[in-house]
Amino acid sequence: MIDMGQLPDGRRVQAVDLQAGRLRAHVLTLGGIVQDLRLDGVDHPLVLGHPDPATYLTDPFRHVGALVGRYANRIAGARIRLSGRVHDLDANEGPNCLHGGTDGASVRLWRITRAAPDAVTLALDFADGEMGFPGAMQALATLSLGDHDGTASFNVTLQATATRPTPCNLTHHGYWTLSPNGAADQMLQIDADRYLPVDDALIPLPDAPAPVAGTRFDFRTARPLGDAGLDHCWCLADGHGPLRQVASLTAPDLRLRVLTTAPGLQVYDGGHFPQTGLAGHPGQTARPQSAVAFEAQEWPDAPNRPDFPPTILRPGTVWRTETRYLLDRP
Repeated sequence: MIDMGQLPDGRRVQAVDLQAGRLRAHVLTLGGIVQDLRLDGVDHPLVLGHPDPATYLTDPFRHVGALVGRYANRIAGARIRLSGRVHDLDANEGPNCLHGGTDGASVRLWRITRAAPDAVTLALDFADGEMGFPGAMQALATLSLGDHDGTASFNVTLQATATRPTPCNLTHHGYWTLSPNGAADQMLQIDADRYLPVDDALIPLPDAPAPVAGTRFDFRTARPLGDAGLDHCWCLADGHGPLRQVASLTAPDLRLRVLTTAPGLQVYDGGHFPQTGLAGHPGQTARPQSAVAFEAQEWPDAPNRPDFPPTILRPGTVWRTETRYLLDRP
């Protein structure tokens, strides 16, 4: 375990280094952030990050590389009705609740419960009523690396239990930087024939989901990532399923494949980063379309949408997802 120093609020951040074959990761207890990910033979970081942990508490680096929840993505009006009662949530993005509120998982200190050379398990407790959500909830996250037969893997297994019915949607919010040229030379493929159209506040429209056919959201066949701006959820299934490949991002010398058990995949190309860019790791600049987040998750605003796959975690059950990010040569 590595002491990363003290945050401005006095909390101390720890870190662990993981390695499997050619792949190395640096993971912070702050937010469960994957601060750095490197592959031997690739001369740049594979993920967007920053060497100073305190930077992750400020915009626009908040959520970069982190575990987010207890409900990732957006809940309209920061309000849900559950078990006959209205719960007012923390409104931290205009009138809506984003990624679990101001004090969500991405800015909390997770506990290391198990560490091995190639894996770490982190735990976080949410109190009953925290950010307005009902029920105490415990989250567990196992981040692990692998390297077999020319394919390196970064694996994320998330699970949660709760004392009362509560919305649950945890995800890893890493930004992948396969190419220093960003979107200019990358091809995106998403194995989904539906997506969620959104309003100006990025809340799914009443008639969502919609077919991707005939729209700019049709990536069923790989095509250039482009610079039109993506921050949408692709509908992979109507519920959790087996681990299967759902997307790929291909640069000239490196390919990322995304496999998940989750029903949705939010793809975001960092539109909130300034065009002038912000410094990340040495030699790295965060700009729109310079990095891509693949957030395997439940559908946004599902607690308010009975027509969406259910997202309520109930006592006596375990919520669980598994996502694998595979890296190889195209």
